Amino acid sequence: MLYHTTWLVAKLDPIKYIFEKPCLSERIARWQVLLSEYDIVYVSQKSIKGSAITDFLADRANEDYESVSFDFPNEDLMVVLHIEEGSPNELNPWKVYFDGASNALGHGIGAVLISPNEKYYPTMARLNFNCTNNMAEYEALVMGLQAAIEMKADAINVYGDSALVICQMRGEWETRDSKLVPYKKLVTELSK
Repeated sequence: MLYHTTWLVAKLDPIKYIFEKPCLSERIARWQVLLSEYDIVYVSQKSIKGSAITDFLADRANEDYESVSFDFPNEDLMVVLHIEEGSPNELNPWKVYFDGASNALGHGIGAVLISPNEKYYPTMARLNFNCTNNMAEYEALVMGLQAAIEMKADAINVYGDSALVICQMRGEWETRDSKLVPYKKLVTELSK
């Protein structure tokens, strides 16, 4: 017999099963009797922390990193824009990237307006009404176009991952869903 306790650290549940199950099959019961001669205590392996990854990234942080300030002067503040743009031309248009998502957890939209000088103006919102994923995509497009209008963009290239919205706006597909018809009309008006 051993004069000290052996701590068995393992991720495998079968070993825990052998040590903790009172009635076992004949073969496993023999193993348990043989192992009970030794003072073995089963301990499950703790989860491996992700600190190795964070330590690695912290050691290789960029020197020009500026931390984000989360101190906002007003919680009801929707957007703050500082515009120092020249007038865009047809050769160098503004760009709008949009995306919307709708699922059981919520509905959200986002758009990024990129100026001809490569300045980024992200906008995002949470929708407080039930909608389909295609409706969320249209809402995101509307938000991106409205942001472009507020910035007085003359020429705009629009990019999105919704084939339905893009093809309907190009006129390649017709809009059959009655819920999407008002969105298409609104986007057509905003595009003029």
